[in-house]
Amino acid sequence: MKKILGWIFTPFHALFFILIILIFHVLQIIALRLLGYHAHKKVVDAMEICMILNLQIVMGLRLRCNPLPKELSTDKPLIIISNHQSMFDIPIIGWVFRKYHPKYISKRELAHGIPSISYNIRHGGSIAINRGDAAEAVQLIADFGKYLEKNNFAGCIFPEGTRSRNGVLKPFKTTGTIQLLNATPNAQILPLVISGSWETMRYNSLPTPYGIKITLTPLPLINRKNKTSEEIAAECEQAIKQEIEKNKNT
Repeated sequence: MKKILGWIFTPFHALFFILIILIFHVLQIIALRLLGYHAHKKVVDAMEICMILNLQIVMGLRLRCNPLPKELSTDKPLIIISNHQSMFDIPIIGWVFRKYHPKYISKRELAHGIPSISYNIRHGGSIAINRGDAAEAVQLIADFGKYLEKNNFAGCIFPEGTRSRNGVLKPFKTTGTIQLLNATPNAQILPLVISGSWETMRYNSLPTPYGIKITLTPLPLINRKNKTSEEIAAECEQAIKQEIEKNKNT
């Protein structure tokens, strides 16, 4: 039934998605050029909630966001280490963590050719790395970490390296994570679990199933005292893995 309803409503969802990224591409350019970073950030926030509402209203998405840790502060940088299941993870994380100014480490291919999304990667504080050039990627991530530290912003990294297409956690590739942790010694470390969003891409968006449930679960902050970046990355992976396994059994 979810697939049948998906075929009915996916064309409307796709149309609204295209309109959102085209309209907000223009609004981003105007906001950034005329009013600067903070105006651009508000436009991006508005775009993200529109993407979420498109899923909720048109595709029947049920979104649950569990509470953030109470001790989370905007006065320190934040590193979000998350699993990755679909392209919709980004607007959901962006909206939930909007007051922390989340930025992302993305692959270079996403920095061009996609209205709104590519523009925000290039001009909103995120970075796009070339996976084929390790030396360049390491330097970009180090500079990215310094930027987060300077501004007390959040940086989000997906150590799996690519989306899980069936909800099963892929082994973490920790080189980038370790480099980011090394570059942000004052950052809070938050493991984050996304559940259910892989189903949006179950049929490669043809259709997008109707009535999917997505849950965002922030885990307790990692105490980084007396721990190496390698140990922190391993602890995050284990915490995320355990939460995903727990969700399977409930």
